[in-house]
Amino acid sequence: MFIDTHVHFDRFVKDGTFPGILEHALEAKVLEMVAIGGNAPANALSLKLAREYPGRIFGCAGHDRDEAAGNPDLSLLRELIADPLVKAVGETGLDYFYTAETATEQKKLFAEHCALAAEFGKPVVVHTRDADEDTVAILQDFTAAWKGDPARLGVLHCFTRDMAFARQVLDLGLMVSFSGIVTFANADPLREVANYVPDDRLLIETDSPYLAPVPMRGKRNEPAFVVHVAKQLAELKGCSVDSVANLTAKNARTLFAC
Repeated sequence: MFIDTHVHFDRFVKDGTFPGILEHALEAKVLEMVAIGGNAPANALSLKLAREYPGRIFGCAGHDRDEAAGNPDLSLLRELIADPLVKAVGETGLDYFYTAETATEQKKLFAEHCALAAEFGKPVVVHTRDADEDTVAILQDFTAAWKGDPARLGVLHCFTRDMAFARQVLDLGLMVSFSGIVTFANADPLREVANYVPDDRLLIETDSPYLAPVPMRGKRNEPAFVVHVAKQLAELKGCSVDSVANLTAKNARTLFAC
């Protein structure tokens, strides 16, 4: 079985395709999924789906980098993170590619999220782009404050950075998750990184509805397509797809306590 560790369900719910998406996932043996937060509506939906589909969909709550300029009130987020169905804080993080002008606000918000994750002993789901140095600095503070299971610190989701950054993240104890980008024709450097990541730190995701993998390019991404990410990783590591499915599912269960 497969676990898709990063799904944005809001668009599927909004356009009425959600039941079909779940059916497709079941057919592909993608039996469990993590519903990602990132703003107030996404957080509420994540918890709602976790309540309606126990053991199949797991919740997250956070504010992504696009929310930083608005200085969001974290009191409601604190209540959500305290809920046992909310398994992680996120997504959160830094993106200087699109929104470098809010770097100061992003760093503040990311640090606050990491502090909440450490306080509640829940992993952090991290987005980073063109912000390697600041991301590592904040994660260093986070890992120093962490008192929980060292295997449950968090994950760099949809990893696209280089080998040097991957080593830094792994040295801090976080997991690394790969999306359909690892299947793209121009992704040889990323495939090298994916092959380097130890089996016990590896996760797979779709980041649905974005970034459909080869051979599904041009289609809207969905959890069923995570199988193609697993196939690419199996080819890189010289093992079976079942092996990748099982080891990434085991890692997901460890990280998200699900």
